[in-house]
Amino acid sequence: MNHRTATALLSVVIAAAGLTACGSDKDTAAPPAKAPSSAAPSSAPAAPPATSKPSGAAETSKAKGIPPKPDAATQAKYLAALAAIDPDIVNTKPDKAVDRGRNQCDTIASFPTDKQKQTDLTNQRFTSPTHPDGFGPAKAGKILDAVHTHLCPTY
Repeated sequence: MNHRTATALLSVVIAAAGLTACGSDKDTAAPPAKAPSSAAPSSAPAAPPATSKPSGAAETSKAKGIPPKPDAATQAKYLAALAAIDPDIVNTKPDKAVDRGRNQCDTIASFPTDKQKQTDLTNQRFTSPTHPDGFGPAKAGKILDAVHTHLCPTY
């Protein structure tokens, strides 16, 4: 009983201290904000650019990364292009082929000048039961072209 009472009392004290600390942070937030900004200008600017760069990168990735699902006509053209390369690419799973293509668009956006990396990642991404290690560099290049043409032509 003593141990439980002590634990409960300690919890109340910690909670009260936390509330007091929260209250004092709000009360003193304005004055310390002025002092640290003046005292450490390099710290304040360093944090916003780091935050801005990832945010910008995230916004760019979202804006140019994975495109929305294609309309029915675009999807049909894309799947037909894949089937022309090798019918096993779609392998009775058109939704999976579309999702892989949309994800490949993110790779195109992430490595816009590295065609070899795009092709390598296409070969890793597009597999099937009879091609568990991909379709090879030649077909991967054609798959990449079909993805680029039909799912993310502005990349």
